[in-house]
Amino acid sequence: MVNVELKARLPNPETLRRRLRALGARHAGTLRQTDTYFQVPRGRLKLREMDGRRVELIAYERPDDRRERVSNYDIAPIEGDAALLKQALARALGVRVVVRKERDLWLLRSTRVHLDEVAGLGAFVELETVAGDIGLAEAYGEFEEVIAALELMSFAAIAGSYADLLEARRP
Repeated sequence: MVNVELKARLPNPETLRRRLRALGARHAGTLRQTDTYFQVPRGRLKLREMDGRRVELIAYERPDDRRERVSNYDIAPIEGDAALLKQALARALGVRVVVRKERDLWLLRSTRVHLDEVAGLGAFVELETVAGDIGLAEAYGEFEEVIAALELMSFAAIAGSYADLLEARRP
């Protein structure tokens, strides 16, 4: 799967919620997620636990640019003993970092807008325009339209992932 994405610091989540409502975005819920990142030689690998119910193993590669970037990813839903899988991955690969966040999820056409409150880091907005059904060129067009409509150009875009930001804060 492929998407175009951007991550930026979010100075005022409520202002962005108002803009999303005005654009007709649909609020799809609030999720509590714990992402355990593992040491891997290429890309990123994380086990995502959501609200104590759903678990997914996500492998992805993307450049660590501050502006938009294309992310290639695979998501494998986990059935059965997720704790045992996490233990096995930790033993074989080593845990890099654990990211805990509350994610307010909004949907606007093919774009997912995440308003994230990340433990130890603060508030962020993450846009992901999925290229699956519309193709990469159209995804880029929609992505730029959503950035303009939400007035995100002035937000402080960040490179990398929340895992990278947490690692940078370690002594």
